[in-house]
Amino acid sequence: MKMLALPLLITILHSPVSLSVTVSSSKPKVEVHEHTDAVLSCEFKTEKDQNPRIEWKKKGKGVTFVYFNHKFTGSYAGRAKIEGATLTIHSVTQKDTGEYRCEVTASEDHVNLGEATVTLNVLVPPHVPSCNVPSSVFVGSGLELLCKDKLSVPPATYRWYKDNKALTATGETPYSIDTNKGTLKFKSVSKVDAGMYRCESSNSVGAPKSCVAQQLKVIDYPLNMTILIAGAAGLAAFMLFCCICVCVCRHRGCCKKSKKTKSTKSYNPPPPPTRNVSDQRPRYQIRACFACIHLECNC
Repeated sequence: MKMLALPLLITILHSPVSLSVTVSSSKPKVEVHEHTDAVLSCEFKTEKDQNPRIEWKKKGKGVTFVYFNHKFTGSYAGRAKIEGATLTIHSVTQKDTGEYRCEVTASEDHVNLGEATVTLNVLVPPHVPSCNVPSSVFVGSGLELLCKDKLSVPPATYRWYKDNKALTATGETPYSIDTNKGTLKFKSVSKVDAGMYRCESSNSVGAPKSCVAQQLKVIDYPLNMTILIAGAAGLAAFMLFCCICVCVCRHRGCCKKSKKTKSTKSYNPPPPPTRNVSDQRPRYQIRACFACIHLECNC
C-alpha cells in the first residue's frame, strides 16, 4: 500500500498548479465632483501571460467600449488615460455617471478571463432653478408656484422667498411648501400675498442658486365680469323657476294639449253652458292654464 501511495504523491507534487487570471478593484464605488478627474482602479494577476489584453466597457442601455485594442473610443478619446489596467477620465460630466467594467484576458492562462466592476457617480452642484410665478392672480383664487432644478446631483431641496424674506409654512400660514418638489401653494390668495417671489435650490455639493425675483400682483375681479357672473346665475335661476311652475301646472291637469282634427262638417258653436258655482276652478288655476298655452315643457 505504501509503495502505491509514494508514486501518487510524487506525481501530485510535480504536476503544474492550475491558476487563473484574477481581477479586482480597490475602490468599486467612486464619487467625484463635476469637471474633476475620476480614477477607476483595476488590479490583476495572471498565471503565465505577461501581456494580457485589457478592455474597459460602460454599461447603459447597451454596452459601449471605453478602451479597446489599445486605444480609447468615442467621447473618451483625448480625455482619458490608462496605467496598467487603472482608468482615469479627465473633466467628468454627468453623462459619465454609470457602471464600468474592467476585463482582462490572459490567453495563456488556464482560466483566461477576469473582470471587475466600478460604479462612477458624478456630483453636480446646484444650478439656477426655473421659477414659475404668474404676473397676476385674482383675489380668492388658488395658486401654485413652481421651482425646479433638473441638473443638480444629489437632487436639490428648495426654499421660497417673498420680498427677500424666507417663507416657512406652519399650520397657521395660508400657504404650504414642499421643499423636495419646490412647490408653494395658496388655497385662497389675498391682497397681502402680493410681492416679489423667488426660489433657491441647494444640495451638499455646492453653493445655493436662486432665480430672479418676480412680481406677483393680486387684483380684484373686474366689475363687468362680476355683473356677467351674477346675470348668468340669475338667468339660470329664473329658467329653473319657470320650468318648475310649468311642471306643477301639468301635474295638476290644467296644461293639456288640444288635439287638432280635420273635419269636413261646418262648425256650429255649442250653446253657452250654464254656470255652476261648484264647477268653477280657482282663479289661480285659470291663470296657470293661460300660462301653459304659451309654454311647453316635458316634465
